[in-house]
Amino acid sequence: MTQLLNSKMLVVGATGGLGSAISRQLSLQGARLVLAGRNEKKLAALTDQLGDSVIGTVSADLTLPSGPAAVAAAAARGGGLDGVIYAAGVVAFGPLSELDDDAFEQMLLLNFIAPVRLFKNLLPQLKPGSVVVHLSAIVAEKPMKGMAAYSATKCALTGFSAAMGAELRREHIRVLDVRPPHTETGLHTRPISGVPPRLGQGLDPAAVAQRIVSAIMADEPDLPSTAFS
Repeated sequence: MTQLLNSKMLVVGATGGLGSAISRQLSLQGARLVLAGRNEKKLAALTDQLGDSVIGTVSADLTLPSGPAAVAAAAARGGGLDGVIYAAGVVAFGPLSELDDDAFEQMLLLNFIAPVRLFKNLLPQLKPGSVVVHLSAIVAEKPMKGMAAYSATKCALTGFSAAMGAELRREHIRVLDVRPPHTETGLHTRPISGVPPRLGQGLDPAAVAQRIVSAIMADEPDLPSTAFS
C-alpha cells in the first residue's frame, strides 16, 4: 500500500483537465506537489487553489530537448521523488493523408518522446517504492481510424511503460500505464489538426482522477480501460 501523506509527487501537464483533477486528488491525500505546465497563468491559478500542498512549479516546453531537463531540475529541489504523473498530451484527427508533418511531429514529441526524455532525467531522483504514472488512452488498446498517428503515439507510450516497469522492478520502482476511455477533459475540442469526430459522453475527469489515485495507493500494476467501468 502506497502512502501519499507527505509524499513528494511531480505532476506534468498539471494545468490540463485530467492533470489538474489528479493534482487535486493528490492534494486531498496530503501529497506535496511539484506542478509542471506550459500555461503560466493556469499554473498560478491551480497553485492558488491547492495552497500549501504545492512546494514548487515549473513552466517548460516539453517539445524541446531542454524542457524535460528543466522540469527534472525543478523537481530535484528538496530531495527525491515518490511519484511522477505524466498527463501532458495533444491530439489530431483525420486520415493520415491529411495529417501535416508539423502536427505529427508535435504529437510524437509531446505524447512519446518527452515522457521518455523526462523519465531518463528523473531516474536519479526516483526513490525505491516510487511510482511513475503515464496517461495513455484507450486507443493504445483499440487504435481508431482517423486517429492512426495519435493511436501510434499512445501505443508507443504503453510499450515503453511496460518495458521500463520490467527494467526497474529490482529497484522497486513501479510504472503504471493508465488507459482511460474518452474523458471530458476538453482535449478533443482542441486538436492541433483535423476536425473532432462526434464522441459520446465521456467520463468525468474527477472520477477518473480518483480512480487513478486509488490505483497508485493500492499498488495496482496496470490500469486498463475496463478498470474505469
